Amino acid sequence: MEDFHNGNEGSFNSEETDGIVKECIENVVGGDDYSANLVNKWTAGIVERCLGQLVKQGKPYKYIVTCAVMQKTGAGLHTANSCYWDTAMDGSSTVRWENRTMYCVVSVFAVAVA
Repeated sequence: MEDFHNGNEGSFNSEETDGIVKECIENVVGGDDYSANLVNKWTAGIVERCLGQLVKQGKPYKYIVTCAVMQKTGAGLHTANSCYWDTAMDGSSTVRWENRTMYCVVSVFAVAVA
């Protein structure tokens, strides 16, 4: 098994996950402008692509992926999460991505399979 950023074999690597998530968002949304008609397609595509890429790594985790897309209108968007788990093995990552017309917030939760 490869070494992760904190030195614990098998621990969750949030930096690697952030890169995967950003790439998935770019591949699904790309340079598109916000369209209410496409939001369901985008969110489904982003979570499915992220999940697929994470599972392909073959690491011993169960994953939960959430995605919110919001048009840039000047309104606020606040998110939070809290988890009760094994902090040595489990982890989470949240990526905020934006272009000129929208925000996209993706959260990944990784729970080690015992």
